Amino acid sequence: MKKILALVAVVALVAFAAPAFAAANPFMDVPMNHWAYDAIGQLAARGVLSGYPDGTYKGNQPMTRYEVASAVARALAVVDMTKASKQDVEMLKKLVVEFKDELDALGVKVDKLDSRVAVLEEGVGGWKFWGEFRFDAKFAGDEAETTGLYTANGDTDFNLNRFRIWARKQVDDKATVTFRLGKNEVSDVNWDRYFLTLQLPYDMVMHAGLYLNDWQGDDKLYTDNDAWYTDRSMTGFWFTKNFGAGMFQVFAAHRDGGVNTASLLTEGYEYGARFRWNFNESFWLSGNYIAWNYENPSVLADNHVWWAAFGTRFNQDWEFRGAYYNYDDGIDNNGAWQAILDIKQEALKFTSLWIEYVSVSDAGFQAVTDGPWDNYGAKVTGTNLGNYDNILFVKAEQKWNDKWRTFIRYLKGNARGTGIGIDDTTNYTFGVKYYYTPAVSFELAYDKIEGSETVAGADDHLIRLRTHVVF
Repeated sequence: MKKILALVAVVALVAFAAPAFAAANPFMDVPMNHWAYDAIGQLAARGVLSGYPDGTYKGNQPMTRYEVASAVARALAVVDMTKASKQDVEMLKKLVVEFKDELDALGVKVDKLDSRVAVLEEGVGGWKFWGEFRFDAKFAGDEAETTGLYTANGDTDFNLNRFRIWARKQVDDKATVTFRLGKNEVSDVNWDRYFLTLQLPYDMVMHAGLYLNDWQGDDKLYTDNDAWYTDRSMTGFWFTKNFGAGMFQVFAAHRDGGVNTASLLTEGYEYGARFRWNFNESFWLSGNYIAWNYENPSVLADNHVWWAAFGTRFNQDWEFRGAYYNYDDGIDNNGAWQAILDIKQEALKFTSLWIEYVSVSDAGFQAVTDGPWDNYGAKVTGTNLGNYDNILFVKAEQKWNDKWRTFIRYLKGNARGTGIGIDDTTNYTFGVKYYYTPAVSFELAYDKIEGSETVAGADDHLIRLRTHVVF
């Protein structure tokens, strides 16, 4: 995200409720005619903002959550709650809750600050609830009449696509518990997340319970749908060590029922390790490793996967990311590589653009999650990515205003050879989204499949109307 300290500055300045005064701005890259010149100058004078050793503020560059948390911590140290308005106090509460983990990592104990911030304790120490609701109306047409991907259960389908309620409570200054009651279109209502977050010495954090592992999402290696190997909930322990320029993480988990596909229903253990290093504001590198050790190796051999990823940011709106994956199924080592160009709408003015190219070097290359790039209910790609030589995926999204957005998606998968039961696959989508309120939206989309990994030569199309509520 961009340096949102300008927003924090406005909130903090009001919350300070101190007489306004003109303060010289210490940053050479903030001119006197800049709209935030006075706010930045006053916060710098109070010690809330700090720049770079070269005397710059770099307000247009991306900012880490830890940098935001540092500014919030310094603001809390000087805030006068007796003079702050109710609205300002609520905003500060939200900032403290949002950056709770980062504030803990920085050693800021918000529940032990003096009486000036006693008003924050309710927001930090009590329960916090939030959630979402998604309902879909689908109208499909089976062009192949017998092998359609969308019409297996009839032409028309109404379903509760997603229902989630989150609950979180800070137990004390070290521990937080989180729960999620959830349901999707194929599962019953159940507790699908429950974990303890514990702050350990030496700036380490432990998660224990049923927790989401999404390393590829952390590195922004996918959009819309599943990652290849992560974006999964597992029961176990996770340990994270953050340091100045990056982080290190390890986990050990037990899986009941294997890897989310009916053909691999077996229990086992899963282990993983990851590091990420931010060399500077423009370049990062990560290394990731996951191993599956199954309790019945006669059913399925142990598997290992590792990938190395990187990202380089040309500026705040242009980023190029890539990754190389190696999958070892106990018989062969299979590889694939991925390249992503991610362009924000601010750069192109008209639309945001995601261009992803995948090259699979080996026919045995497998994904663990089912159906990467699938977003409308059919297995366009499936888990055996090795059925394709290469895949091109493009997504463009245009935000017209606060109410309206339009988007298109396109996928082209080139089948590997002949006689393997699949054709070249083409999948494209056109859609429009309307925000009735900031929390309530409606989406109308048309999706078309020509061929698929699941059924050779099967064509189908779908119209989906989605109602989405967040609370």
